[in-house]
Amino acid sequence: MNNIHLILGGARSGKSAFAEKLAMDSALPVTYIATAQVYDKEFGRRVEHHKIRRPAHWKTIEQPFNLGESLTTHAKTGECVIVDCLTLWLAQCICPDCERPDHLSWESERQALLRALPSLQGCVLLVSNEVGMGIVPLGEINRQFQDEQGRLNQAIAQLASKVSFVAAGLPLTLKG
Repeated sequence: MNNIHLILGGARSGKSAFAEKLAMDSALPVTYIATAQVYDKEFGRRVEHHKIRRPAHWKTIEQPFNLGESLTTHAKTGECVIVDCLTLWLAQCICPDCERPDHLSWESERQALLRALPSLQGCVLLVSNEVGMGIVPLGEINRQFQDEQGRLNQAIAQLASKVSFVAAGLPLTLKG
């Protein structure tokens, strides 16, 4: 079985810190794939908080698109890769106001990731929000986001050898 660990949780649940702890505990060289694009000062402060928390010797790749390709390049035997997070990656792929390449297709991005996952080497930690525990949101783009995130999480959970849910900083094993 593969070494893919999907880590789910709500906003500020501790999921990123849990992934970072797993990476540190692995004692492997770590590549951190950051998917966020910074659009405002408040979000910039959030990103900076994550940067400060990471060890300086970790390699950081800023990759808002082409995630499947990036994972294929960086997930290697004897190494650990963290993707933080799938939720921002998805949002940037479908949001009409986000800065994305003109040719970008969410379905192509999704399929490229799902095709890449089974062949990845090393330890792969994928951080994603669980967005289906609240109400159905108002607005078509919001419902599309919630639906696509739920479908993506389910597809990855099927491929992953481990799945954890984090709430209040406490991980619960769902698979593996």
